[in-house]
Amino acid sequence: MASNTGTDPGAGSTTGEQDLYAGTQETTEGRVFTVSGQDWDSISEGLEEGAEERVVVNMGPQHPSTHGVLRLILELEGETVTEARCGIGYLHTGIEKNMEFRSWTQGVTFCTRMDYLSPFYNEASYVLGVERLLDIEDDVPEKAQVMRVLLMELNRISSHLVAIATGGMELGALTVMTIGFRERELVLDLFELITGLRMNHAFIRPGGVAQDLPPGALDEIRGFLDLMRKRLPEYAALANANPIFKGRLEGVGHLDLEGCLALGLTGPPLRATGYPWDLRKSEPYCGYETYDFDVQTWDTADAYGRFRVRLAEMWESLKIVEQAAERLAALEGAPIMVADKKVAWPSQLSIGSDGMGNSLDHIRHIMGESMEGLIHHFKLVTEGFRVPVGQAYVPVESPRGELGAHVVSDGGTRPFRAHFRDPSFTNLQATSVMSEGGMVADVIVAIASIDPVMGGVDR
Repeated sequence: MASNTGTDPGAGSTTGEQDLYAGTQETTEGRVFTVSGQDWDSISEGLEEGAEERVVVNMGPQHPSTHGVLRLILELEGETVTEARCGIGYLHTGIEKNMEFRSWTQGVTFCTRMDYLSPFYNEASYVLGVERLLDIEDDVPEKAQVMRVLLMELNRISSHLVAIATGGMELGALTVMTIGFRERELVLDLFELITGLRMNHAFIRPGGVAQDLPPGALDEIRGFLDLMRKRLPEYAALANANPIFKGRLEGVGHLDLEGCLALGLTGPPLRATGYPWDLRKSEPYCGYETYDFDVQTWDTADAYGRFRVRLAEMWESLKIVEQAAERLAALEGAPIMVADKKVAWPSQLSIGSDGMGNSLDHIRHIMGESMEGLIHHFKLVTEGFRVPVGQAYVPVESPRGELGAHVVSDGGTRPFRAHFRDPSFTNLQATSVMSEGGMVADVIVAIASIDPVMGGVDR
């Protein structure tokens, strides 16, 4: 792209393109301002020269209200947004390419870091795809599937809490923000208890989960359920009928069902149009068809409707978590990993004086009893298992919409290709449709109602 550094209006613009990164300048399409601090004088002078001309400003990627490193290029006419575009790629990590150089099990440690607010869904979509290629979907123990459902629904609650909390903060509703993060801490404490980590868990593995529930986990989960049933009504009391809150959200970021379908939007933005599309019901996985819950919808197709959908979904997730906890209580001592030792990794873990590691029984077996066991353990850990040639796509219903992993195997011990269909990336397409014609302040509300996570957008 040419750079206009000279004073000549046509300097450097022979290609007809304009450089949005430069300072005040003349382009072939009009004057462009990049607000980067200490240049307000030049902007005001420029506005005096051509009050009729458009103003293009950057919002982000450092802006606190763009939900991470999202850059919005806004064309303004006064306070009205006439054009809005997204600039993404500021958080690109190369996760999908890195997964091609690690074993199938190690891939979980990469993809869990994509959408960092819902890591269990990243892991689940990838692992379900690997299990389909291995043809072991029916061999995964029931307890492992129930634990996956439990963790995913707890994760849905924590993710929706962040969406509501950050959205409230951007409107100035600071109490919604403080109580949102207060409850999220409780969920993260449960994650830490069960997996050992607050985020980036790599807990859902091909064939099952990494380890069993620790002692006392079910009691903690039941205590959390009781507390959340008292706390969730606070969000409704603070926001549902609040005239200021409704005034900022109702009719803002409107996108009807036809628009959602045209752009491929899923999740709360789609269900806020009244269309009850939820993969847990329409294409069940992990045994979701055996749980009692309802798909939540709203009928306004705006930011307020998306807020109400997320609030209602947290209640449904509590119902699912309670059912999962009851099932886990009845599955005490059941296996949590497939019986096939050529896939099951890690080996049985236990807590020792120096932390967590392979159990002493397993070490005694491979080091003192079975040379074949030692060789097999070494090969499984260093090289990994082989996956038959093929490809699979298994979508799951993440807090933001349809999240799917397309995994391709060439018969080796590493993925030939792993590509994720992330809902944040797809849903961001609606930015311009939701924002154009509205006010600058409404752009923040529209973006917040999409709830994008940039780690999932850029990967």
